[in-house]
Amino acid sequence: MTEESTIMKERNRLLECLRLKQVVRAGWTRFPIEDPETVASHSWGMALLGLLTCPENLNLEKVLTLALIHDLAEVIVGDLTPYDPEPEGGKRAAEEKAIAKILDGHPRSEELQKLWQEFEDRTSPEGLFVAGLDKLDMGLQAEIYESDFNINLDEFTNASRRMVTDSYLSSLLKP
Repeated sequence: MTEESTIMKERNRLLECLRLKQVVRAGWTRFPIEDPETVASHSWGMALLGLLTCPENLNLEKVLTLALIHDLAEVIVGDLTPYDPEPEGGKRAAEEKAIAKILDGHPRSEELQKLWQEFEDRTSPEGLFVAGLDKLDMGLQAEIYESDFNINLDEFTNASRRMVTDSYLSSLLKP
């Protein structure tokens, strides 16, 4: 591959990844929320929460990387909620295929795919922590939307409280 074609392939990958800024978080669309957050803004929120709450015994770079890539496959498969029909072969298989496609040919492809799997499987302390950040972000965002739009989003705050297992992260949720 020529240098020019390598640059074009990377440019196209970056453009595709940045389209995550256009993928709306589907769970919020069932409610009267004006301009709901995107998957990219959710990932940024998780990264910020990770930066501000990461315990010293965890690898901060790994936490930030997991937060930023955990939903990257959704640029291809979309943000699927429990209310959506399951893709053929299952959501997990569709996302694995998508993340492999997005990262195909990237010098860190194998490493990033392993990290993505680590988040999905919660096989490391960082993966477990970031899974908590995922639900903390959802709970805090629900609280913001409840305040901004005078709506009840208890299903999200209750799910967050149920799913956040880290005691510190859990303490940050609305009681």
